[in-house]
Amino acid sequence: MASLVKELIEAGIHFGQRRSNWNPKMGVYIFSTRNQIHIIDIKETIRGLLLAKKFITRTVAEGRDVVFVGTKRQAKSPIEEHAAAVGMHWVTERWLGGTLTNFRTIRDRLKRLEELEGLIESGEIKTYSKKMESQLMREKRKIYRNLNGIRNMSRLPGAVVAVDVNREHNALREARNLGIPTICLIDTDGDPDQVDIPIPGNDDSMRSIEVVIRELADAVTQGMGQRKQPEAMKNEDSGGETRKRSRRSQFRADDKSDSSEAPASTNDSPAADAVETAPAE
Repeated sequence: MASLVKELIEAGIHFGQRRSNWNPKMGVYIFSTRNQIHIIDIKETIRGLLLAKKFITRTVAEGRDVVFVGTKRQAKSPIEEHAAAVGMHWVTERWLGGTLTNFRTIRDRLKRLEELEGLIESGEIKTYSKKMESQLMREKRKIYRNLNGIRNMSRLPGAVVAVDVNREHNALREARNLGIPTICLIDTDGDPDQVDIPIPGNDDSMRSIEVVIRELADAVTQGMGQRKQPEAMKNEDSGGETRKRSRRSQFRADDKSDSSEAPASTNDSPAADAVETAPAE
């Protein structure tokens, strides 16, 4: 635990936004202010991360998958690397409206991608005119760029992990409408009410994103090790509101059980000792 705290601090995860650009709902996660920049309480970051890891492990062990979403430049590489390594799904280019709520249409687009790839592999695409070949190649590149990360997602995920609640609000809203649990690395300018499990931390630093996504991917690996032979999932997408209430009560129970693992005292937060001044912009 101590090594993880040190690594997170070295990655700058405790640096929030400027004091003038904050969401008051994030006040409970803020430790102090240095040079007009909010310093996030590392104890709250660890608590959110532990809770998210426990939930992901349980979700994957039950046979459900996780989709990682991060369309900002800093999040693309960490998400693609770690999500692919553990066999999960990801979106790093653009969140297409209806990716979850209109999943059948998205599957149709992926079938179209397979058709186009089949034309290219067989060489049949060369039988078309140059103009048509160019149009088909352009269509293939566009679908591949936007949907390649979820091409193996045959059903709705058991959880959505996002980086930056403001940037990924469409993905989080769709998940919320379907009763899919959400986890998000959220900076001091975000709204924690938009996610089920907020992980307060710097969502602009590639190093901090890397550490958080790596830890969540490790939780997927642990869940895979506990996964039993998949059975037919019943009532997978039913009871949205009921699932939402029971899910949040479970989160609260997990949060209490994890409280002993978090750093002991806010007043002794490692962020206070590690940071004398915030970095210049």
